[in-house]
Amino acid sequence: MAASLQSVNPTLTRTLASPSRSPSFAPFRASFLRFHSASASGFNLKPLVSRNASSSFVTRSAAEPQERKTFHGLCYVVGDNIDTDQIIPAEFLTLVPSNPDEYEKLGSYALVGLPAAYKDRFVEPGEMKTKYSIIIGGENFGCGSSREHAPVCLGAAGAKAVVAQSYARIFFRNSVATGEIYPLDSEVRVCDECKTGDVATVELREGDSILINHTTGKEYKLKPIGDAGPVIDAGGIFAYARKAGMIPSAAA
Repeated sequence: MAASLQSVNPTLTRTLASPSRSPSFAPFRASFLRFHSASASGFNLKPLVSRNASSSFVTRSAAEPQERKTFHGLCYVVGDNIDTDQIIPAEFLTLVPSNPDEYEKLGSYALVGLPAAYKDRFVEPGEMKTKYSIIIGGENFGCGSSREHAPVCLGAAGAKAVVAQSYARIFFRNSVATGEIYPLDSEVRVCDECKTGDVATVELREGDSILINHTTGKEYKLKPIGDAGPVIDAGGIFAYARKAGMIPSAAA
């Protein structure tokens, strides 16, 4: 991934470089990720929410508030250290996400590797989509391998966001790069206060994102996703680059 992105823009891999880890090597938290603006020749990540009349893509001033996004539905709650083998077992990595039929099939296997202690299946047998829009996890969600299929299968299944206490950094970066799902950081351990099947809403906006559990009546503050948000909004890093005119559009 890094090599292919660098071929698009030599400064991009520096822009997306992982933040320095503390001596304790704690699990990566999304709030530490910042896409730093580069020079005029660099990769400048700006949210895309208002139309520029002189171009075919969308731009906005960084001073304007980010458009609110709302995800509403049922929660699926998991614990700590949910790894990529549990999210999508290796036997299903032969499925090619760029093929629409295989993309849909990939979603049907999302989280099929969870242990038997999880009585509720994320995707019911014989179904292609999940009934759960929001996944709630604990520490180190997405640890394990670097497979991009992990966030892709969650998006293909119909999930919109993951709310976790912390993430494996490669899963967070793959979620942003593919644009499949929003990886959001909670400020408290939400997975201990929510249950699978709870009805919830995620309101995502710059500065004041929240998770509302309508079943319990509790609200939880979420950490800002920062400049990663517009990349996910656009559908991933390459879609963002095309909309921003950094690389030719697919139709060109």
